[in-house]
Amino acid sequence: MIATETLEHVADTGQFLGEIGRVLKPDGIVVLTIPFAARWHYIPWDYYRFTPSGLKVILDKAGFCDLIVYARGNAVTVAAYKAMAVGLALLLGRFENPMSLVLARLIGAILLPVLALAALVGQISLRFEGGDDCLGYTVIGRRGTVVPGESRCSTVSAETG
Repeated sequence: MIATETLEHVADTGQFLGEIGRVLKPDGIVVLTIPFAARWHYIPWDYYRFTPSGLKVILDKAGFCDLIVYARGNAVTVAAYKAMAVGLALLLGRFENPMSLVLARLIGAILLPVLALAALVGQISLRFEGGDDCLGYTVIGRRGTVVPGESRCSTVSAETG
């Protein structure tokens, strides 16, 4: 089961993950992508930003095991993403004052080469290992089997950083 950039929009993550576990066959695989350094979006239905340890806790509670959490991007990727967001806001944003609109578009147009460079640097930086400051996370887990009095997982969970 794959859910990309969804979990942050779910008010009751426990119920959502429980339902994923319910419909997966035993030992079925779940793949989730979750934003971290992304802007608040689809306001007001963007509720959470999850850390790797937080993701492990909620997925473990929902009965998933062998959890692996990968960072997507790194501090350079985040900086490039933020620079592009500012530039695109100048180029595409809404401005009430006509003078502000003209000034923003002019500055945005002047910054276009910088935005192109930021896009290139951001793309290249994705090839390097992630870290604490990243765009988001990819989580891979397996639906465990619940055995009364035993661990939810038949094998030891994978450790990730």
